[in-house]
Amino acid sequence: MSATYGGRSGRQGKLSQWLLGRRPKEAAADDSGRESLLLAAAAAGLPLAPAAHPADGFRCSCDRVGCPTPARHPVSFAWQTQSTTDRAQIERWARHQPAANFVTATGMVHDVLDVPLAAGREALDRLLGSGVEVGPVAESDDGRMLFFTLTRGTPEDEDEWWPCELDCHPETMDEHPGLRWHCRGSYVLVPPARLPGDADQRVRWLRGPEHPLPDPLSLLEALTDACARHPGTEPGQHGTAWPLHR
Repeated sequence: MSATYGGRSGRQGKLSQWLLGRRPKEAAADDSGRESLLLAAAAAGLPLAPAAHPADGFRCSCDRVGCPTPARHPVSFAWQTQSTTDRAQIERWARHQPAANFVTATGMVHDVLDVPLAAGREALDRLLGSGVEVGPVAESDDGRMLFFTLTRGTPEDEDEWWPCELDCHPETMDEHPGLRWHCRGSYVLVPPARLPGDADQRVRWLRGPEHPLPDPLSLLEALTDACARHPGTEPGQHGTAWPLHR
C-alpha cells in the first residue's frame, strides 16, 4: 500500500537512518509497497516520471517560491521524454527519491477522464451496475476521481487529430472545473501520491492498473451526465487542483 510518512522530525529521522544504512524495518516495508504499486502501473503500460512532493505540510519540495501547484507537478521540464515504463529505471527513481510522487504522461498509451469526486462516484456506480467494462480508477483526497482509458491516439497527420473542448492541458485547468480530458501533452499524479494539507491527503487506487483500459467513449456519457449534476464545487476544490507546469 501507500507509504506512511510522519511529521518533519520523523521524515528527517528516517532519512538519516537511510543514509546511515540503518533504515527502520517499517519504513522499508512502506517503501516496498509504494514501489510495488508504481511498478504495477508501469507494467500496465502507464509511463511514469518523478514528481514533487509535500514538504512541511503545505510547501512544495521544488525550489519555486509560491509554487501554485505544490506536490502535483513533475520535477523535470523534460517529463514527456523522461516518462518510461522501464522497471529498472522506476526502481532507481523510487529508491533514490523515497519521498517523491510520480506522474503518468497521458496521450501516449492512455488518457484520463478527470471528474469531481461526487460525479465520479455516481458514474462509477452506474457504469458497474450496467455491466460496462471500467478500467483503472483513482480517487484523490482533494476532490477528484480519475478514470484511466485508452488514448485516442497520436496520429502523424495533425489534421486527423480529434479536437475536443474537454481536452485538458496544464495551462487550461481553470477552464475545466467539471470534466477534464487529459490526453496528449498532459499528465496526472499516479497512486500512491501524497498531497499537501493539514491531514494525510493521498491519491489512491479504487480499481488498480490490472484492469484493462477501456475505450473512453464507453464512459463519457455517464461521466458527463454525472458532472452536469455534480459540478466541481467540492470544498477546497479549484481549477488548478491537477497539473501544473509544462
